[in-house]
Amino acid sequence: MSHISPVLWQFLVHWLKQFAIFPPEASTIAPYADALYFALVGMTITGLVLVSSMVLIFSIRYSKDRHPEAVQIEGSTLLEATWTLIPLGIFLVFFVWGALLYFRIFNAPPDSMNVYVVGKQWMWKVEHPGGQHEIDALHIPVGRPIQVTLISQDVFHSFSIPAFRVKREAIPGRYTTVYFQAKTPGKYHLFCTQYCGTQHSGMIGWVYAMTPEDYRAWAAGSTSGASLAQNGERLFASMGCNACHSGDAAARGPSLANIYNSRIRLADGSTMVASEAYLRDSILNPSTHVPAGYAPIMPTYQGQISEDGLIDLVEYIKSLDSNYRVQQMMNKSEISSAQEAPVGNTAPAQGVAKP
Repeated sequence: MSHISPVLWQFLVHWLKQFAIFPPEASTIAPYADALYFALVGMTITGLVLVSSMVLIFSIRYSKDRHPEAVQIEGSTLLEATWTLIPLGIFLVFFVWGALLYFRIFNAPPDSMNVYVVGKQWMWKVEHPGGQHEIDALHIPVGRPIQVTLISQDVFHSFSIPAFRVKREAIPGRYTTVYFQAKTPGKYHLFCTQYCGTQHSGMIGWVYAMTPEDYRAWAAGSTSGASLAQNGERLFASMGCNACHSGDAAARGPSLANIYNSRIRLADGSTMVASEAYLRDSILNPSTHVPAGYAPIMPTYQGQISEDGLIDLVEYIKSLDSNYRVQQMMNKSEISSAQEAPVGNTAPAQGVAKP
């Protein structure tokens, strides 16, 4: 028997992984998720065996053959309290266990690398801060916390990496996040697990967990030449945002320098943290988040900027640690306008002899 059990166990593990019923534990959070899962399975099996055994025993012990005449059995307060409090205690243990695991998955460490993922029928579009863009693929370094910021461009989707034990909904008009840290280099399945239309089954991809050296080499060879923040800076200037958000005391809009993750006081007296979601919503629905001391004059850009453009703008605002770059853009715009403006008739006179 000492040789049968390990062989049987290895067979079962290999079979489960081969048919993707039990994918490998490829992230740091996976063992904790599996521990909770198997504990729930064990509790369920224990409860099933216990209840089935009691039904069988009582069916035999109190059968009609043994007790032709029915006898009234009075209740027991101790017994009722026992079968109420013990299951309650077990359920509370699992509730706390699951809550701790939930907060661990959905609260990324401060030093996490942020990656944006836009779901659309029927593909995943990935955007890295350095300007790398991917379709139905996600390259990440192992050993580094990764925060995925999700949003949908059309309908509900669900971003799922079974080997990492993470799943998060991509919701239209709202950022959601999920965190993981790969621990084993390899290639892992990426799925959409929310039915999203006729080609839902084709909305799949791969996650490539790479060593830090391989990831740096991939990132250097895959960049588009401009980071998300640089793309956002150009969009910020082209839309004239620097005219109101220059950082001057007389500016019509608040300064954006160091605004990210700061606490903003609004005109209604409430306060909000300037997260990615706040910045995105302030661009699309500025009247709902009017900063204290400013008039609600900012127009909405709903329908004028794509999700990709919003991501670029958010990353640019996050990168601002001073108003220098904004004011430089204003100066360049003023110089360009002055150079392009016509100043009298500069055409050479006809018939003038050269010296």
